[in-house]
Amino acid sequence: MAVYDHTRPQMDGHLIGARLNRLVPDVIGRIAAWNDARITRNALSKLTDRELYDIGLCRGDIDRITR
Repeated sequence: MAVYDHTRPQMDGHLIGARLNRLVPDVIGRIAAWNDARITRNALSKLTDRELYDIGLCRGDIDRITR
């Protein structure tokens, strides 16, 4: 007589919660970092070449700085 086990192990609820507790702050942090870079890029892009030179930058530095 053959016996088949059709049960699958399931994740405990606390494991799913622990993953979400790590995932949500990580996603929020990434969105905040993207937004900070976007704001910085926009602010630097509005400066004149002379203003950028005064702070030791050139227009080509903007993308490198905001990555």
